[in-house]
Amino acid sequence: MQQQYPSQLLEKAVQQFAKLPGIGRKTALRLVLHLLRQEEEEVTQLADAISRMRKEVRRCKVCHNISDSELCPICSNPRRDGSTICVVENIQDVMAVENTQQFHGLYHVLGGVISPMDGIGPSDLEIESLVERVSKGEVKEVILALSSTMEGDTTNFYIFRKLAPYHDVKISIIARGISVGDELEYTDEVTLGRSILNRTIFEGK
Repeated sequence: MQQQYPSQLLEKAVQQFAKLPGIGRKTALRLVLHLLRQEEEEVTQLADAISRMRKEVRRCKVCHNISDSELCPICSNPRRDGSTICVVENIQDVMAVENTQQFHGLYHVLGGVISPMDGIGPSDLEIESLVERVSKGEVKEVILALSSTMEGDTTNFYIFRKLAPYHDVKISIIARGISVGDELEYTDEVTLGRSILNRTIFEGK
């Protein structure tokens, strides 16, 4: 039986919080009650931060990472190695790799992996824009740093085939210090860092 709330406004707020991933109605209620105990100015600042984030945060026009401007801080950093691109599934993976402090090149965020079961094909991902970046001739190595799942491996192979015509570009894959089936963003920094440093040539067979 669904819990009855003494206020419809409270009920609506709980419903909205419960839509967030990993948040059930009990947790949503605790969060809403916590906000009710805060000063009105603090709650207004929270609402404003969320609203501005939704309206103003954009995607980097080069790597598709989140950014406050056309170019993200990584792509616009002259100290980064533009000849090496690390291909990742999502924004969380960029953060995970950055936390290792072992990679100094640029990134390319695909926005997912190929998954026919979920209706996600190559055209739904940022694969063509990766090929376009490589085609400019400035890239020397593409590191495939996708999760070690069947979908990740399928995407790796597809990208390898798409980049095959560019013979001067080395295509490598992070070392399998990451267990099969593991998501990249949940891998500890030491293991992930070593996997990047010990990357190997991708064998597309």
